[in-house]
Amino acid sequence: MSVMTDELFEHPWTPESWRARIAGQQPDWPDSDAVDAVLAEIRALPPLVFAGEARTLTDSLAAAHEGRAFLLVAGDCAESFGEFSADGIRDKLRVILQMSVVLTYGSGVPTVKVGRIAGQFSKPRSSPTETRDGVTLPSFRGDTVNDFAFDAVARRPDPTRMLRGYHQSAATLNLVRAFAKGGFADLSRVHAWNQEFVASSPEGRRYDALAGEIDRALRFMEACGIDLDAELQLHQVDVYTAHEALLLGYEEALTRRDSITGDWYDCSAHLLWCGERTHALDGAHLEFLSGVNNPIGVKLGPEATPEEAVAICERLNPGRRPGRLVLFSRMGADRVSESLPPLLRAVKLANHPVVWACDPMHGNGFQTESGYKTRRFTDIMRELHGFFAACDGADVWPGGVHVELTGDDVTECLGGGDEVLDAHLQQRYETMCDPRLNARQSLDLAFEVAELLRR
Repeated sequence: MSVMTDELFEHPWTPESWRARIAGQQPDWPDSDAVDAVLAEIRALPPLVFAGEARTLTDSLAAAHEGRAFLLVAGDCAESFGEFSADGIRDKLRVILQMSVVLTYGSGVPTVKVGRIAGQFSKPRSSPTETRDGVTLPSFRGDTVNDFAFDAVARRPDPTRMLRGYHQSAATLNLVRAFAKGGFADLSRVHAWNQEFVASSPEGRRYDALAGEIDRALRFMEACGIDLDAELQLHQVDVYTAHEALLLGYEEALTRRDSITGDWYDCSAHLLWCGERTHALDGAHLEFLSGVNNPIGVKLGPEATPEEAVAICERLNPGRRPGRLVLFSRMGADRVSESLPPLLRAVKLANHPVVWACDPMHGNGFQTESGYKTRRFTDIMRELHGFFAACDGADVWPGGVHVELTGDDVTECLGGGDEVLDAHLQQRYETMCDPRLNARQSLDLAFEVAELLRR
């Protein structure tokens, strides 16, 4: 990526100004009129999230930048129309709550909970087509574009799927809010979050011991005369949503001007991020994200240079507003110690108040001889250790972690406390795209990260 001159960006921003730039990773829609009709319908629908919620998240991320909070972004690699259920949403939220309790108890700072949920449908692809047995079809780009089944009709991009994605996101958000505010997230239920298939594992037993300590702490507070019923923080939580802002027409259609501040917000999610394939400084994705006032994330891989990292910060947060920008390091376990420190130093020297978070998943994938795409838990943890060491060396707060997980008892990533072996992958390999941590592995990761934060 070349660093662009300031003159390139001196123009009025509008929700549609991205259309004058090159937009990568967009579907090849066969009928542009059908796309326009769907987007017009989405424009007339209510926002999925609200500007005030996004501002509250910005404040929480400002605390994470200052070392007074820790960011947890977690959820499915890609949400699915076929796997949509209340139980699935509940179980993902349950794992996120468990991880946040472990992280908060271990670190002594609040955990900012952000789910890859209610909108994480679309996926970038390394190739626009896929070939099997001599048959070439469009690549699967997520359920808001086409279907996973490998046939010509299923792989044909269909814009009405964006409308279905909107409605599923709305239903998901309704349920997440009900769980977060309606008693499910009450800290008195900390034992109940331990799923049956997790409870007997080493991670589950360790979690249950921690839950016992929390119970004793609550009883102590009550004995001291503290009215626990009056402390809302003990009974409900804030859970925010995030997804990759990939389909720019969809994001534009859900961008609204806030009636209080007059600022523009992308009301499809609280936090939007831009991936490695789409964060070109002069590209359409950064153009769009530069004008919305949501918190923004950007994924930085091992090829990113210090100059590029600083230029991205200038592009997205020229006013240096704390909490506005999260930089997700996704270097790979073998490269993080070499590639990350120069970026940390350069951004700090330029006085940009970013939250540095580690995505230890996407740089550590590989394919087994049997054809399964997987990740080793040991590699995930090696990258996390390298990330924390690099932050420590640069005197930067390690502000968060970004993981792909599920509440189901899947066998997609190798290793963990109850070790998943190569031979186990075929038993419950259910992801549509990238391999996810199961609940036991997610808890294992949370305990290790808590230890790193405590040090």
